[in-house]
Formats: sequence, C-alpha cells, structure tokens
Amino acid sequence: MTVEAHKETLEFKAEVSQVLDLVIRSLYSNKEIFLRELVSNASDAAEKLRFEALSDDGLYEGDSELRIRVTVDREAGTVTISDNGIGLSRSEVVETIGSIASSGTRRFIESLSGDQARDSTLIGQFGVGFYSAYIVADKVTLVSRRAGLGAEHGVRWESDGRGSYTLETVEKAGRGTDVTLHLKEDEKEFLDSWRLRSIIGKFSDHLAIPVEMAKELYGEEAEQKKDEPPEFEQVNRGTALWMRNKSDITDEEYNDFYKHVSHDFQPPLAYAHNRVEGTNEYTALLYVPSKAPWDLFDRDQKHGVKLYVRRVFIMDEADKLMPHYLRFVKGIVDSDDLPLNVSREILQHNRKIDTIRQANTKRVLGLLETLAKDEPEKYATFWDEFGKVLKEGPAEDFANKERLAGLLRFSTTHSEGTEQRESLDAYIERMKEGQDKIYYITADSPAAARHSPHLEVFRKKGVEVLLLSDRVDEWLVSHLHEYQGKSLQSVAKGDLDLGELADKDEQDAKEKAASEHKPLLDRLKSALGEQVEDVRPSTRLVDSPACLVVGADDMSANLARVLKAVGQSAPETKPILEVNLDHLLVRRLESESDDGRFKDLASILFDQAQLAEGGQLDDPAAFVGRLNKLMLNMMMAGG
Repeated sequence: MTVEAHKETLEFKAEVSQVLDLVIRSLYSNKEIFLRELVSNASDAAEKLRFEALSDDGLYEGDSELRIRVTVDREAGTVTISDNGIGLSRSEVVETIGSIASSGTRRFIESLSGDQARDSTLIGQFGVGFYSAYIVADKVTLVSRRAGLGAEHGVRWESDGRGSYTLETVEKAGRGTDVTLHLKEDEKEFLDSWRLRSIIGKFSDHLAIPVEMAKELYGEEAEQKKDEPPEFEQVNRGTALWMRNKSDITDEEYNDFYKHVSHDFQPPLAYAHNRVEGTNEYTALLYVPSKAPWDLFDRDQKHGVKLYVRRVFIMDEADKLMPHYLRFVKGIVDSDDLPLNVSREILQHNRKIDTIRQANTKRVLGLLETLAKDEPEKYATFWDEFGKVLKEGPAEDFANKERLAGLLRFSTTHSEGTEQRESLDAYIERMKEGQDKIYYITADSPAAARHSPHLEVFRKKGVEVLLLSDRVDEWLVSHLHEYQGKSLQSVAKGDLDLGELADKDEQDAKEKAASEHKPLLDRLKSALGEQVEDVRPSTRLVDSPACLVVGADDMSANLARVLKAVGQSAPETKPILEVNLDHLLVRRLESESDDGRFKDLASILFDQAQLAEGGQLDDPAAFVGRLNKLMLNMMMAGG
C-alpha cells in the first residue's frame, strides 16, 4: 500500500517556544543530558511494548528482541537514537511532541526565574526531556510508527525548535521511533562515537534494554568491511542495577539510576535498596526526592513506583505499591512471583501486592525517621517540599498513625518565623508541669494563627501552642486525636480546659464577674440575635475585648472557610461570643443607655472578633457604616 501524501506545518504554542529557549539556556552547561533523556525515552517505549504485548504478542511483529541503537553520520553531522519499542501514532506525536502538557506549560513558564540551577530543576520536574535535544541540535527529525499499525501509518515530525514543526505521513517498515539530531556546528564533539559511548556508560549502563552502537573498525579490517552493513555491539552493561549486590554499587550509580527512573535532574535526598526473600520474593529500590514535582497536588496525575516482574516491565506509576500520602517516592519494585499476566484489576486484589505495599511503607517511614534523627538539615529540606503531603498520612494509614505523627513538624508559639521545625516529641518535652494536652490553633495563614486572640492566656502562662496554617492541617487534626498518650486540643473550640494549669482564683473571679455582669451578657445576646449561639465571659482573653469560639463537636470556623473556598458546602453553625469583662470597651458597653448605639457597638465587637481570626464579614459595608458613624459621633462629641 502506498503512503497517501499528508503533510502539514503546525505552529508551536507560544509557551512551548519559550520552553525550548529556556531548556537550551538552563541546561547548556550539562549538554550530555540530551543523550540520557532520549535513551531513557527509548527504554520506556520498549518497556511499554513489553507490557502491551503480554495481552497481544502480535505487537512484536515477529521481532521480540528489543534494543536501542545510537548511530552517527559524520558526513551529515547527525546522531540518531532508534528503538523498536511501542512507537507513536500521528495523534500521539502531536500530543506528546508537538506540545508540552498544555495544563502545565503556562505554570512552568511562570515558575522560571532565569537562574540556571533552579530552572534546570524545574525542567526535570516538568518532564520535558525530549526538548533537551535542542541543546546540541538546530533541527530534530522524528520518524515513528506505532506497533500494530501498518507500514503506511508512519509519521515524520521535524522542527528547528523555533516557531513551527512539520508533520507528514510516511511509510515505515519497522515499528518504533528514530530521533535524528542535526548537530549545531559547535557541537560536533558528539559525532565522536567514543564520546557517546562514555555518556551511555555513565547514564544508561543499568538499562535492561541493550543499547547498541556500530563496532569501531580500524586499519585493514575497516577497509575490507567499508561497503558492508555496520555490525552492532552492546555498549551498556544491560544489567538491572537493582539486581546487583549493594556493596558493588556506588552512590553515583544509585544517583544516576534515580535520574533515569524519575527524569529528575537533582540527586535524591535518600534511598533504600532491599532484597526480600521467603514466601514473597521481591527487590525494592526506593528514593526520596530532594524536590517536589510541580504536579504533586494534582489529583488527576498518577504517581508512584515502577513495577517489574522478573525484570519485565509491567506498569509505570504503580500507585498500588505505595500509599497515596507517599506518592512522592520514586523507584522500582521487581517481584519474582507475581503472575506475568498481572493487570491493574488483579493488582487491586492481590494479597502479595498488599504485603509489598505494607513493607514499602514501613521501609520509607524508617528511612525518613533515620533522616530526621541523623541528618536534620536534610529532613528540613524534605519537610519543606513534602510536609503537606505527609500530613495526609494519619487520616489514610491508621496502622502507622503514631509513626507518622512522630515525623510531623510544626511552627509553634515558642518558635520564630513561619518555618515548621518542631516535632511533637520536642513539644511534649517542653510541656509545663501539670499540662496534659497538646494545644493547637488552626488558621488560614501563619500570621493569623500567631496573632489570634485565643492565644492570649497561653502566652500569659507560657504554654506552647502549635500554629497550624496549612489547608491540610484541619484534615490532620480531625484524625490525629492524640500522640504519646497526650490528647490534642483546639484552643478555639468548646470550653477552655487548662487542667492543672488553670488558676483557681482567676476562675472564681471570672465566675463572680459573670454573675455580676449577667445583664450585660443577656443584652449583648439579644442585640446580636441569630448571629450567635451564646454570649459568655472569656477565660482565654487578656488584652482583646472579644473572640469567637465554636462548640467542642462543631466544625471549626477555619475548616468551614476552607470548604467554602474549594466550592464545598459547610454546615451552618452559630459561634459563641466570648467577651473580656475586664476590658475597658466591654465595661463602656455596660453603661450605654442608647439601645440603637448599643446594638451598633455590639455588632462592631462581633465583626472585629470575626476579623481577628481571619474570617470574612457577611456585610462589610454595614461594618464600615457603623464604624464611620461611631467615629463621627466621637468627633462631634470631642468638638
């Protein structure tokens, strides 16, 4: 069958053109990266073919020997990376090569700073490895055909990486992909086959897929065979790194393998390599990255480790091998006794998979505990990148809740700045004599938490309070009720229980004051009407006139705001207004005889309490109107 002419020129999206320029600029000092990325892409294509061929071996098209070939044409000034993997259809070429994931491109561009080191990190996070070809090439040609399609369904993509690319239908006999780099004049060093061999040895020695190059011939032998087809030889070791003895693997090799498996440009923070023997035999090589990927909180994105069975790639991003709160972990699991026809459905119900998942979880938590104990600076780096994800753990993993709680870090009233560095263990060590609870406050920002009026009595007594301002914190404390026998207590919910820390004389005085000022409390409740559940004297306040609290079993005001911010409904609960009967403003209210003025002042008091805890007013204009009216009356009285 002949190929029907179908050639078109398409424009890159504007953002993509910017990415190409930035890739070249940011990675220019590490030009070798291009070969690592293209060989890794070829390896992924071969592994995907292996997986799809488990259910349809016709995809092999009579050629099951998978390989990657790197060839050099010195006269043409080109380097070609070829594979006989799964290949790409025309639509897949447009989707994966003609554009960078459209949802992330603009975010990527906005994240770039012009700083080489930082930008190269981002490039790794956004998975734009193919575009690294333009570091050394001024034109790239890709010819591909997806396995299972006829030879007439080949596709040719070509671009100089500037404003557009051409796409045409061509005939391609074999499946797979050929990527040809037309090298820039000043990058001809990569026409040296020994240079390419050294790069492959550095980055791709561990690949299970053979990487081949033409044999180097010299002298008489070269002359004799100059007209014969080149003879290819394997130039990588071709042994899966995870199958080698740990004692034979260097840190550099571990780091290089991480870069391959994660497509990250930065070395990992830590790794664990284990061989498990017995009834369930498998090998796990797991890494903790040093940088969070840009899509870590994108629920639609898949994360996880790669699954192999007897060195045969089965599945990428196998999230069944790791709980969701450890989705940042990269690496591989290679099992000896999972069935080769394993599918995603079987994975969900396979007992061996559950065993591996549990063991992986404990191994990663142990790795993090060691990091926190022995290398606190590294752990601080980890926490800044992945702390919010780890906070999801206590809600998802009941079995490891206590271990996870020990790994959590917080900002507190005893720490400076907004960095989260204090552990619950350190908090318990500093607890006041007689204190039996871990106190916390939730807010929508670090500043709102630190300056909340609810903390006044705790500052007075020198009691430390956890400052929780991440959105996930509300989810965390709703599932983490205690740690080391100490219950967690919100300072903004229910009656304040200070236990043995409470001053009995102060409490008696408050009760006496409540009785004496009951008419004021009743009058305030009447003035505020349906806005409040109750008005009562406060034991929390020292300097502020009023604050809002909710019932012990009610949803916190901060959680209600979080839910509304993400478009979810929150149950309507009336707050309790607590007033500081020792405050001059409250005392002044007691003597106010004008009912209309009293109602305005009561409303201002309520609105101020809302604002002080980071809330939003239902009617800001009414608040401003009352405040202006009050100030005008004061000015007139003064005049």
